[in-house]
Amino acid sequence: MADTPASEPARVEILVEARALSKSYGHTRAAREVSFQLARGEILGFLGPNGAGKSTTLKMVTGILQPDAGTASVDGIDILEDPLEARRRFGYLPESLPLYWEMQVEEYLRFIARARGLEPARATARIDTVIDQLDLGRMRRRTTGALSKGFRQRVGIAQALLHDPPVLILDEPTNGLDPQQIVEIRALLRELARERAILFSTHILQEIAAICSRIMVIHQGRKIADGSPDELAAEETESPWRVLAAGGSPLGESARDALRLGEPTGTAERRSYPAGAEVPDLPAIEREVAAVGGRVVSCERARPSLEEVYLRLTGGPATVGATASEGESGA
Repeated sequence: MADTPASEPARVEILVEARALSKSYGHTRAAREVSFQLARGEILGFLGPNGAGKSTTLKMVTGILQPDAGTASVDGIDILEDPLEARRRFGYLPESLPLYWEMQVEEYLRFIARARGLEPARATARIDTVIDQLDLGRMRRRTTGALSKGFRQRVGIAQALLHDPPVLILDEPTNGLDPQQIVEIRALLRELARERAILFSTHILQEIAAICSRIMVIHQGRKIADGSPDELAAEETESPWRVLAAGGSPLGESARDALRLGEPTGTAERRSYPAGAEVPDLPAIEREVAAVGGRVVSCERARPSLEEVYLRLTGGPATVGATASEGESGA
């Protein structure tokens, strides 16, 4: 019987690649040899304290800023060698989207389509598609200046999608949206990521956890972490051990000391070992627990939250992401 050939691994299509991007403003080094790749199907969350270098890096990837060193490519097109062609390959939503307040939504999108070089028939089809995707139908004839902040964000995402690019670069896309709109935009981004690569910046940690398949943390101009939420949590070695013991009788003092127990909760007790502690002496604990008719249910290192991981990496506040002040400072 002939051997069955092993299935080939799925091909990873890299759509964005940054290579050692560096940028300084005078004596301030805003970005220091930042490198990363982004594949089709991924949503990469971009995190870092204010002034960490996020906006500078995004501006270099999109060709808005020329790096002092390094380069980036979008869909295989080098942003420095062929900036116009590279820009055709991505849609960009800046944190503060410039709109023409007197233009109606459809009129504005048609203007963007002409600027993008779309043929009239294709422009009409794409305008209808993005208006439907972003639920802008009832706002179609309304001027952008009369829209709420949430609907302006929707128009911003619509213009980024208009030419159907393989890459989306979104800075605070859910800014100003109400909770229901945020849920809808999250679902839309997950659907869009099936055929695209999305670089997503936000200052809300819950947004990153809910949407992104990867997280990249930049601190003081350097990339200091890059991986899935699970991978970043797995690398956390300072999280405490937790032991859960259950039984109908109070535990002996030695077991309670070993378990670092405080007040019991019903018949189950759970307490944490200090961060960085060695693996608990489980056999000794089990003997103590069994002596009073109980049993050890589990002994495991606690999974740190995304906020705990972020705080350890940066040593800073939990408020992260690009901000207006950061963008203005160029960092």
